[in-house]
Amino acid sequence: MKKWLLGKSLDELKEVAVNMSLPAFSAKQLAEWLYKKNCKDVLQMTNLSKVNREVLSEQFTVGGFTPEKVTISSDGTKKYLFPSICGTPVEAVMIPDDDRATLCVSSQAGCKMGCKFCMTGRIGFKGNLTTGEIISQFLNVEESDKLTNAVFMGMGEPLDNFKAVTEAIEILTADWGFAWSPKRITVSSIGVHQPLMEFLEKSKCHLAISLHNPFDQERLEFMPMQKAWPISETVEMIRRFDFTGQRRVSFEYIMFDGWNDSKRHADGLIRMLKGLECRVNLIRFHQIPDFPFRPTPVGKIELFRDRLNKAGLISTIRASRGEDIMAACGMLSGKNLKLSGNNGE
Repeated sequence: MKKWLLGKSLDELKEVAVNMSLPAFSAKQLAEWLYKKNCKDVLQMTNLSKVNREVLSEQFTVGGFTPEKVTISSDGTKKYLFPSICGTPVEAVMIPDDDRATLCVSSQAGCKMGCKFCMTGRIGFKGNLTTGEIISQFLNVEESDKLTNAVFMGMGEPLDNFKAVTEAIEILTADWGFAWSPKRITVSSIGVHQPLMEFLEKSKCHLAISLHNPFDQERLEFMPMQKAWPISETVEMIRRFDFTGQRRVSFEYIMFDGWNDSKRHADGLIRMLKGLECRVNLIRFHQIPDFPFRPTPVGKIELFRDRLNKAGLISTIRASRGEDIMAACGMLSGKNLKLSGNNGE
């Protein structure tokens, strides 16, 4: 089977060039064809000699997957279903918003984290996506040349596939790659501590932490990985870093009626995040099968938001997008997948 060029860094492309006895400058040409021109065929890379193209194509293909299905929401959101190397389909979501086009990208097929309110978590873990598979999502949506932002909030826990995610971010931000500013990228996590620390130390991208409850024991009820990585410790880790400049940290807070939407929870959030330059995004829960909790009423969400804002904790209610096509937060599950009975734990 031929190897993919897609997903390789400039240094890795230089290694390919050396091993294939191509001129040293071929690596930059390859990177331009892959990441700037979205070329789909090695034989179409016309500034490489015909002989070199033929030699290269004997062992390598561009790689990537085209979507198997595209579903369009009434609000213009698009959900793309992609095959994966591990055999489990993954989904990416394109969210249009005025002059912005944000791609919500997957990093894993399924997820190990087992959050009980998340459809992806119910699948269990099927495999990590390669760097090439992550980048392929950017290059193979219809809006590829119009994308303005990316959020690693699709299927999977990005920091559980840290190497591939950081390699993909390098391709997105490098001059030889997409040449995006890191400010256009947000990485979401429940707070996997060791890779989170490395991300905080080395990356300039934005961070979004899935918080959902300020009380450790209550959060454990819905998020099993709270036991390994307590949210209180995650917040203290984040406090060590400066978020007063261009890099932002936000906390995602899905609201469940009667579980995490009381005055006590609002005050718990205020105490936990006091003095930290951050934003809290309140998210209406999107109902999923076989889960007993219901969304918090809109009026109650607004009161919760107002209490946080009054205390000086910037809080907004995030607009729900793509719920009618199962593309909203926590609803990505792939196609024709049998949900595991143990919620992926």
